[in-house]
Amino acid sequence: MAIPSPDLEALRQLGERVRPLTAAGERTLAVPPALAGVFPQGGLQRGSIVATGGVAATSLALALAGPTTASGAWMAVVGLPDLGLLAAAELGVALERTLLVADPGPQAWAATVASLLDAVDVVLVRPASAIAPGIQRRLAARARDRGSVLVQAGGRPSAWAHAPDLSVTATAARWEGLAPGHGRLLARRVTVAVQGRRAAAQARQVEVWLPGPDGRVALAAPVLPVPVVPMIPDPVLREVG
Repeated sequence: MAIPSPDLEALRQLGERVRPLTAAGERTLAVPPALAGVFPQGGLQRGSIVATGGVAATSLALALAGPTTASGAWMAVVGLPDLGLLAAAELGVALERTLLVADPGPQAWAATVASLLDAVDVVLVRPASAIAPGIQRRLAARARDRGSVLVQAGGRPSAWAHAPDLSVTATAARWEGLAPGHGRLLARRVTVAVQGRRAAAQARQVEVWLPGPDGRVALAAPVLPVPVVPMIPDPVLREVG
């Protein structure tokens, strides 16, 4: 369903139609089985902010949301005009339960996203500008109250005033299927690393096909722990002479 021009009243009414009825004990949203092992709770924790990044950020965000829509819940996508719907469907997204909302602009962005968090389980965004601390706190509070998940699908990792609850990054991509002078792209193998706060402080990574030959996510190697490297502050340079 496409919403070309965000209307907060229309979003509120739509939310009344599609708002999920969630049992109190259901605190996570399912992710593809190939990725479940790197998430602290085995899935997306309701009420959290998740940022995807790296070489396959958009595909990764769609793959994470796919099982939620397949289970009967709704997802909203705000301001991603280059989103490939065929690729989304191949990654498990149920398009009939996906709302496509045009970019509401900087003035209405926060109110639009908040209304959608009120209405659906997963909201995908790609902020075009920095998000102020107060706006981030309000969006996080709305997600916690409603048990929804806000997912940044690529874009600037520094858009948030404070680090998201979870960062999911795809690196080391390698396409399969091409030979010298012939062939076609069949599958992409990537390394997905997950790190965040509290239980996710210890980074974990896994190699997956994103997508595999059938267009879906598949495990390519076992889950591995990643050593935590301490941050070294940048040196302070002073002009002399």
